[in-house]
Amino acid sequence: MAKTLIEYVCQTCGHRAPKWLGKCPECESWNTLAEEKTKGSGSSRKKLIGTLDSKSVQPVTKVEALTQSRLVTGIGEFDRTLGGGLVEGSLVLIGGDPGIGKSTLLLQSMGEMAKSGAKVLYVSGEESPAQIKLRADRLGALSDNLLVCSEICIEDVLQMVEQVQPDALVLDSIQTFYTTDLQSAPGSIGQVREVAFKIFQYVKKQAMPALLIGHITKDGAIAGPKSLEHIVDTVIYFEGEKGHSYRILRAIKNRFGSTPEIGVFEMRPEGLVGVENPSDIFLSERPADSAGSIIVSSMEGSRPLLVEVQALVTSSSSIGMPRRMSAGFDHNRTSLLIAIMEKRLGLNLQGEDIFINIAGGLKVSEPAVDMGVAAAIAGSFRNQSVDPHTVLIGEVGLTGEVRAVMQLEARLAEVARLGFKRCIVPHSIKGDKLINKNSSLSLISVKTLSEAFDAVF
Repeated sequence: MAKTLIEYVCQTCGHRAPKWLGKCPECESWNTLAEEKTKGSGSSRKKLIGTLDSKSVQPVTKVEALTQSRLVTGIGEFDRTLGGGLVEGSLVLIGGDPGIGKSTLLLQSMGEMAKSGAKVLYVSGEESPAQIKLRADRLGALSDNLLVCSEICIEDVLQMVEQVQPDALVLDSIQTFYTTDLQSAPGSIGQVREVAFKIFQYVKKQAMPALLIGHITKDGAIAGPKSLEHIVDTVIYFEGEKGHSYRILRAIKNRFGSTPEIGVFEMRPEGLVGVENPSDIFLSERPADSAGSIIVSSMEGSRPLLVEVQALVTSSSSIGMPRRMSAGFDHNRTSLLIAIMEKRLGLNLQGEDIFINIAGGLKVSEPAVDMGVAAAIAGSFRNQSVDPHTVLIGEVGLTGEVRAVMQLEARLAEVARLGFKRCIVPHSIKGDKLINKNSSLSLISVKTLSEAFDAVF
């Protein structure tokens, strides 16, 4: 019989210690080590040499190819984020802030799958079946093929799955389940790791897709060990600002699709509704002839998005300590662009408060929006507005040069589709082919940030 061992595990980073410590030596957090009882490795775990199946090792050319047949959820934006649907045997982890709509999204998508004939098992550790039905009725997700239950023991859940044999499995949420192999409380580092590994082994063996909902910490990361994100095939974050009705479904990791792919939803009383043309939404409330407003093109996975960058430059009231704030854009990148404009263009921004905002609550991280952010700052500083039919695309280097960006052809196609007349692009592009495909769009190529400002203002 295996001996029960006691060890202390940090609930922040997963560090293990043989005795209790007030401060974790790994992440230096205080009072985070909790007692966990585990079963030691006994003789039953040892495998003798020669007991392995000879078929377990084989040439890669003899391995049977995966067909990658996908199970469509019925929600276009969700399928886009997944790469076209759920792959057989895939494990998907969805995280997000409390109340952002994780359970709503999965119950709504599973309801659509059930209506199409697929059998779905929705297991909740947070809600009773009556509460799940109440929400399913509001979302219009009632179907005989949608099976629901409330259970938190993972061994009982897997036994139930064996009896039901569903086409897809949903666990809401992974932090509420526990395994009898460990005596620690549900949600601890050890429980989350073991539960996720048991589910991983089962879905790979049965070739059945499973979706897990995960809580996130105050830092925005999914609660539990970091190995949880390594075990699963797809990691998706559900993002959104509290004051906005729009939600962004962003794929951080996807073994069966492109990353980072996004899906855009609008939260309504009847549930989440996919937004097929998010650029129209982000540009719908743009002010006319306003200094500091610039349109840029950002690629999110395979989808080009046109978003509005707003900048406000005003004299600082604090001597020597100007404020630099950015919402939806990297703060360090903002400081870098300001330094380039001061050094290469001679703009005196040292005593100015500078605020950057990406309209619509969207977060933009790629360098292709650098030229647009710099132009928005310069426009607000000079109090000069930009032609509303102009879009800026380009990365800015430390010497003030404008560098090429990826997938420019797809960006320009979206710019032309939305009716913009002029686009400022890097000089190194192959302009002839792009002009032929976008004849209604006037392309102005620039080498430096100074040339871009001369063309814009």
